[in-house]
Amino acid sequence: MKRIGLVVLISLLTAGTAAASCKSEASGKKLAGAALTSFMTKCETDAKASCDKSAMDKKLAGAAQSSFTKKCVSDAVGN
Repeated sequence: MKRIGLVVLISLLTAGTAAASCKSEASGKKLAGAALTSFMTKCETDAKASCDKSAMDKKLAGAAQSSFTKKCVSDAVGN
Protein backbone atom coordinates (compact mmCIF):
# COMPACT_ATOMS: atom_id res chain seq x y z
CA MET A 1 0.00 0.00 0.00
CA LYS A 2 2.86 2.37 0.79
CA ARG A 3 4.33 1.65 -2.63
CA ILE A 4 1.11 2.68 -4.41
CA GLY A 5 0.97 5.87 -2.34
CA LEU A 6 4.56 6.65 -3.24
CA VAL A 7 3.89 6.03 -6.94
CA VAL A 8 0.85 8.33 -6.81
CA LEU A 9 2.80 11.05 -5.01
CA ILE A 10 5.70 10.90 -7.46
CA SER A 11 3.31 10.85 -10.41
CA LEU A 12 1.46 13.89 -9.15
CA LEU A 13 4.66 15.78 -8.57
CA THR A 14 6.01 14.98 -12.02
CA ALA A 15 2.77 15.58 -13.92
CA GLY A 16 3.30 17.80 -16.92
CA THR A 17 2.96 21.35 -15.66
CA ALA A 18 5.27 22.94 -18.23
CA ALA A 19 2.54 23.44 -20.83
CA ALA A 20 0.09 26.30 -20.60
CA SER A 21 -3.37 25.42 -19.34
CA CYS A 22 -6.42 25.45 -21.57
CA LYS A 23 -7.87 28.37 -19.62
CA SER A 24 -4.76 30.49 -20.04
CA GLU A 25 -4.60 29.69 -23.76
CA ALA A 26 -8.27 30.62 -24.21
CA SER A 27 -7.69 33.82 -22.28
CA GLY A 28 -4.67 34.66 -24.41
CA LYS A 29 -6.71 34.09 -27.56
CA LYS A 30 -9.56 36.18 -26.11
CA LEU A 31 -12.14 33.49 -26.86
CA ALA A 32 -15.75 33.88 -25.74
CA GLY A 33 -19.11 32.19 -26.22
CA ALA A 34 -19.33 29.21 -28.55
CA ALA A 35 -15.68 29.52 -29.58
CA LEU A 36 -14.60 29.27 -25.93
CA THR A 37 -16.88 26.29 -25.28
CA SER A 38 -15.61 24.47 -28.36
CA PHE A 39 -11.97 25.21 -27.55
CA MET A 40 -12.30 24.09 -23.94
CA THR A 41 -14.10 20.87 -24.92
CA LYS A 42 -11.41 19.95 -27.45
CA CYS A 43 -8.61 20.93 -25.11
CA GLU A 44 -10.04 18.83 -22.27
CA THR A 45 -10.52 15.84 -24.60
CA ASP A 46 -6.93 16.15 -25.83
CA ALA A 47 -5.67 16.49 -22.25
CA LYS A 48 -7.55 13.35 -21.17
CA ALA A 49 -6.06 11.34 -24.04
CA SER A 50 -2.57 12.61 -23.25
CA CYS A 51 -2.94 11.92 -19.53
CA ASP A 52 -4.31 8.43 -20.16
CA LYS A 53 -1.28 7.70 -22.34
CA SER A 54 1.07 9.05 -19.67
CA ALA A 55 -0.60 6.85 -17.05
CA MET A 56 -0.17 3.80 -19.28
CA ASP A 57 3.47 4.71 -19.97
CA LYS A 58 4.02 4.87 -16.21
CA LYS A 59 2.27 1.49 -15.87
CA LEU A 60 -0.27 2.85 -13.40
CA ALA A 61 -3.46 0.93 -12.66
CA GLY A 62 -6.53 1.22 -10.46
CA ALA A 63 -6.64 4.03 -7.94
CA ALA A 64 -3.16 5.27 -8.86
CA GLN A 65 -4.19 5.61 -12.51
CA SER A 66 -7.46 7.36 -11.64
CA SER A 67 -5.76 9.77 -9.28
CA PHE A 68 -2.97 10.55 -11.73
CA THR A 69 -5.36 11.08 -14.65
CA LYS A 70 -7.70 13.29 -12.62
CA LYS A 71 -4.83 15.52 -11.43
CA CYS A 72 -3.19 15.60 -14.85
CA VAL A 73 -6.40 16.66 -16.63
CA SER A 74 -7.15 19.22 -13.95
CA ASP A 75 -3.68 20.75 -14.35
CA ALA A 76 -3.94 20.75 -18.15
CA VAL A 77 -7.37 22.38 -18.18
CA GLY A 78 -6.45 24.89 -15.51
CA ASN A 79 -8.90 24.10 -12.73
